[in-house]
Amino acid sequence: MNRLRFLFVIPIICVLCGIALPLLAKGDTFIVVIDAGHGGKDPGAKGVKTNEKTINLAVALKLGNLISAGHDDVQVIYTRKTDKFVELSERANIANRNKADLFISIHTNSLKKKNASVKGAETYTLGLAKTQENLEVAMLENSVILLEDDYRQRYEGFDPNSSESYIIFEFMQNKHVEQSVSFASEIQKEFVAARRVNRGVRQAGFLVLKATSMPSVLIELGFISNHEEERYMHSTEGQNKLAKAIYSAFSRYKRNYVRKQGGITNTQITEKTNEDTPTLRKKEQQNAKKTGTETPRPEANEKISGKVVYKVQILTSDRRLPAHSPKLKGYKADFYQEGKTYKYTYGESSDFKEIQKIQKKISKDFRDAFIIRMKDGKRLK
Repeated sequence: MNRLRFLFVIPIICVLCGIALPLLAKGDTFIVVIDAGHGGKDPGAKGVKTNEKTINLAVALKLGNLISAGHDDVQVIYTRKTDKFVELSERANIANRNKADLFISIHTNSLKKKNASVKGAETYTLGLAKTQENLEVAMLENSVILLEDDYRQRYEGFDPNSSESYIIFEFMQNKHVEQSVSFASEIQKEFVAARRVNRGVRQAGFLVLKATSMPSVLIELGFISNHEEERYMHSTEGQNKLAKAIYSAFSRYKRNYVRKQGGITNTQITEKTNEDTPTLRKKEQQNAKKTGTETPRPEANEKISGKVVYKVQILTSDRRLPAHSPKLKGYKADFYQEGKTYKYTYGESSDFKEIQKIQKKISKDFRDAFIIRMKDGKRLK
């Protein structure tokens, strides 16, 4: 009798295991969507020898191959693997439908005026463009929607060439912003290691990032309008190095993801560009020594206990900074701590419009400063 029970139970166990194991495996899979910008009838930016869509696709495929070879637990999904046109909204839909954990959009930069002196790589996250330069990059990439038949209806009247349309990004609260910035920072570190000019982590209003529901970045590999960089990005060696840099950043980001079991360590990285020179650092030190009216002060800095207040987050550090640190650029900043990270803020108000004024005032010194909400010293997500 016992033997019969045993023989009856075995098939049931096998069936249950057959169901459970794939579910466990699926649950442990990290999904990354790689988006090669432009394609098909949309060439993107044009160079002398090649165009943006070709460079983007080459690097995207190389990156995907590296990830697949190096991470058995990662599923790579492409928005395109061939030279075809994919609507901007569909690129984001692919990521959302597949419940991706990360979205990487790969692009190549260009200037309307063929300025050969401008070069370098930069990585964008979603946000309000703090500079005209960042806004122009977003306008250029968003203009692809003009190739879609029903773009006015699909994008609710958004005009990629009108600065007024970008006001919507000022009031957006993206819950993935810190994870996105963390990954973007890792990418820029690897570009520096690959000896590319570092144009830093930036923010701008990209429609493709706005539509995704996971941490997302848009990478500008370099300037196709710069002949030297075009040759580099057109070469197999250059494409391999760029893909390897992004792959290394991805691997480090994913390790943090696994370590936190889906909760990436919140890290806001101060934008560092090729302007981070000894001359600039000397200027910052001089600013830090200034006093009186020459030193910026918050317009509203009273402590409001028990109430939700707005502050402007300006930078983070892995150690506590002295009050006159050059990194603070002469500002009298507060800080709060999350884990081992010190996060510095400037200004405080219960009035959102008031804190917006403060953010605008200090944006010349902290281009990627953003507004946060806090209550009793703790940030509200």
